[in-house]
Amino acid sequence: MTITRDIMTPSPRCIGENDSLHIAATVMSDLDVGALPICGEDSKLKGMLTDRDIVVRAIALGLDPETTPARALAQGKPVTVDANDDIDVALERMQEHQIRRVPVIEDHLLVGIVSQADIARSLSAQQTGGTVESISQ
Repeated sequence: MTITRDIMTPSPRCIGENDSLHIAATVMSDLDVGALPICGEDSKLKGMLTDRDIVVRAIALGLDPETTPARALAQGKPVTVDANDDIDVALERMQEHQIRRVPVIEDHLLVGIVSQADIARSLSAQQTGGTVESISQ
């Protein structure tokens, strides 16, 4: 049995809920990633922020990236998996919610991220293909 912890990327970089979208975009550029978890001052996950969120939901709507905090784009409760969940749980959540990455939680704290790339590197071609196909519909 493969558990989520086995394939996740550990210790993801968070963007603070009060950090500006400009800071978030700079961190994404520096890390060459398309998404960052938004973490609160209590170190708990508050949401996910993607490069698409910044462009489509902020810039296109005229929000100032210098003054708009990351928390302004956090919507609803983030979809997560537990570090000890079977990897099938992560795949099902990614498919159900059509998301390319899912935060991994342990003891209410963010400990990792499972992305499509993690799946492709670690699981069978059939599991990878099925997940990517479902996410991309």
